[in-house]
Amino acid sequence: MEQVLPVSATLRELLDAIYERFNRWECVAPDPVEFVHRYEDRRDRELVALVASSLAFGRVRQIHASVQAALDRLGPSPWETVCGSERRELERRFDGFVHRFCSGVQLASLLSGARRVMEDFGSLESCFAFHMRRHPGSPVSALQDFVAGLGASGAGCGMLLAAPKKGSACKRLHLFLRWMVRRDEVDPGGWTVLSPAELTVPLDTHMYRIGRFLGFTRRNQADGCAAREVTRGFRGIRPEDPVRYDFALAKFAMTEGAALRKLLEPHLRSLPAVGAPLPPAHLSRVLSDTTT
Repeated sequence: MEQVLPVSATLRELLDAIYERFNRWECVAPDPVEFVHRYEDRRDRELVALVASSLAFGRVRQIHASVQAALDRLGPSPWETVCGSERRELERRFDGFVHRFCSGVQLASLLSGARRVMEDFGSLESCFAFHMRRHPGSPVSALQDFVAGLGASGAGCGMLLAAPKKGSACKRLHLFLRWMVRRDEVDPGGWTVLSPAELTVPLDTHMYRIGRFLGFTRRNQADGCAAREVTRGFRGIRPEDPVRYDFALAKFAMTEGAALRKLLEPHLRSLPAVGAPLPPAHLSRVLSDTTT
């Protein structure tokens, strides 16, 4: 469907048009969030989201295949399987599993940590809520303690769990939170412990480059500081939902990178301030590149 913007469109209106075009269910596959939608039980969704987001590194098709392989080993109810399995049983289930640098033992370690958290708190959300009460107004501090609980199960989880305190952008952890907190055609939602306004952009390569294009960060690497700066930039556009455009912009970059570059590159140095009208000539180029 053709996207039509008024001549006086603001940057927010432009991003909203991109959101309307790409943030649709039919655009989801093969993004790993599709696995979360397959489960009705919130406890299954939490666990599936944790597995899928933790494995979300590498090529998209490889991620999809690895998540499917992991879930096949957990049966129709991953929550019941994990909560009913000791660590050795989980290691047996994941014997031979490999996703890039991640072994089956490391994934079993993550699931064993999740089992302990769910036994202690009832759900992953309840655990996160506990840490939010200990760190009011600081989701990143709560995330750090949440990660520590998941990783406190003996042998390490390897690179499956990032460490917020070490300055990482924690892209996959923030992706997990995006899936669990936001609700639209792409993100299933379900958690109420955070509001969308408190989320941080899951800073992958695409969003890092876009953030630099828009002047939101000057960082030379996609680290935790860059993630906060890019989030702050998008919060200036959507205070109530700074990660609203994450999926749509990343999908645009992956599927039509040249068009997105044409949209942004002429304005690396002179991009209008957030909320300022875009020049009509620029808007015409945008429309020719982004309409279908």
